Amino acid sequence: MATVPPGIRLLVSFDRDQWYRALTFLLTFLLYTSFHLSRKPISIVKSELHRNCSSANELSTMVSSSCSQQPSLPSLHSGTDCSWKPFDKRNYKQLLGAMDYSFLCAYAVGMYLSGIIGERVPIRLYLTVGMLTSGLFTCLFGLGYVYNIHNLGFYIFVQVANGLVQTTGWPSVVTCISNWFGKGRRGLIMGLWNSHTSVGNILGSLIAGYWVSSNWGLSFIVPGLIIAVMGVVCFFFLIEHPDDLKSVHAQNYSPGKSAPANSWNGVNGHTEVYLQYKDNKTQSYDTELLLPRDSVCVPMQPVVVVKREPQPSAISFMGALHIPGVIEFSLCLLFAKLVSYTFLFWLPLYITKAAHLDAKKAGDLSTLFDVGGIVGGILAGVISDRLGKRATTCAIMLLLAAPTLYGFSMISELGLGPTIGMLLVCGGLVNGPYSLITTAVSADLGTHKSLKGNARALSTVTAIIDGTGSVGAALGPLLAGLLSPGGWDQVFYMLMIADFLALLLLLRLVTQELTSNKSRPISAVELKEH
Repeated sequence: MATVPPGIRLLVSFDRDQWYRALTFLLTFLLYTSFHLSRKPISIVKSELHRNCSSANELSTMVSSSCSQQPSLPSLHSGTDCSWKPFDKRNYKQLLGAMDYSFLCAYAVGMYLSGIIGERVPIRLYLTVGMLTSGLFTCLFGLGYVYNIHNLGFYIFVQVANGLVQTTGWPSVVTCISNWFGKGRRGLIMGLWNSHTSVGNILGSLIAGYWVSSNWGLSFIVPGLIIAVMGVVCFFFLIEHPDDLKSVHAQNYSPGKSAPANSWNGVNGHTEVYLQYKDNKTQSYDTELLLPRDSVCVPMQPVVVVKREPQPSAISFMGALHIPGVIEFSLCLLFAKLVSYTFLFWLPLYITKAAHLDAKKAGDLSTLFDVGGIVGGILAGVISDRLGKRATTCAIMLLLAAPTLYGFSMISELGLGPTIGMLLVCGGLVNGPYSLITTAVSADLGTHKSLKGNARALSTVTAIIDGTGSVGAALGPLLAGLLSPGGWDQVFYMLMIADFLALLLLLRLVTQELTSNKSRPISAVELKEH
């Protein structure tokens, strides 16, 4: 008999629950990657909406040489116009900032509502509808190029609508991934998982950059189609909670012809009670006691009737605010996300002006910030797991980030090499705390011991934290648009101040962690959870 290949032995070594957990990890990763992939094109296209008129001829030469090296659709517009109306005016930075602000402000307002709604409707359907509509509005922005639309109101409307529907994403995927993974190694697992943000930004930059100089409409249409397709995948494959599989397994279990799981009506017609062995082993739907008496011989075993605990109700908005640490981390994220989203929306344009690169090269270079963000998010998760101190980990990275931002503003003038290094370092220090707060910290607070096991608060807590952070995400690009005409130095000073304020808001929690015996490395028992 031939030996079993080592690869097959590895595959069968994982049980069914582990495969489902891996599927959920990968699927939610790809789902939220598509969300960020569809947000990134606007930052790449900005430098094309308003081109450097003083060097229009030089840019035209660069565009034509770039187009000769890659196949692309012919441009629908001639190169005689320097910029895309209405962004051809002197106040173009304010107009571009207004577009960012309209998206992010709608996102911040919608996020508070999204978490509350997400606790009361099926996550899979809620997420599917959000992704399909987000794909629609992302494509609409690109159709503005195809149909030669120059109305500012049209672009702002699309941004507002897209901001609202994209709020369906974050509370849904965080709740889903937290349902499948317990507290053991949560920082590491969610640090790895949260790299979808940076992966989405990188892919969005590369996709948008491919068409930005020849047909920037496709820079939006292609990502819009991708997120819509992923919405369909979500509908067919997303499993919200491990308990959702019980009915499937009960129906598939048939040592004879068993009754369907939904035929179980409890004991004496009471659904709030269930059968249990005296040794505390609960009878599941697919055990012999639930089979029809005329189809199977039921072994005699002593059982007792146990009253089932009632399902916990969804937590209120004010109830979520009373969870210890929610307010501090929410306000900290406001300033941390202000910094991160200012880079997200303005970094390619800054590189274009500072390094004198075209839109495509600037977009490609900006992806290094997200590469550093992946490393920073994973590092923050590992350190916080080892120390058992989430707030302290965030505080240290914020303390290092502020002077690093100042160094980036200085070194970026020295050439391409130093800029690449500082982009990686800044990305890690800026996105590390942001990643940790929106994932592991949100999951910890959403399952806080004060909730007494009510896990239904997770979606609301996640939405409150990320919604407050989104207020900062809306303010950052807006302030950058207002300050940048006076020089990019003012933008970097604003970012450094924001980092220090985020640090100050964590000082009380840091003090508690450093003085409390409960702040400890994750124990071996906790590592075995799930």
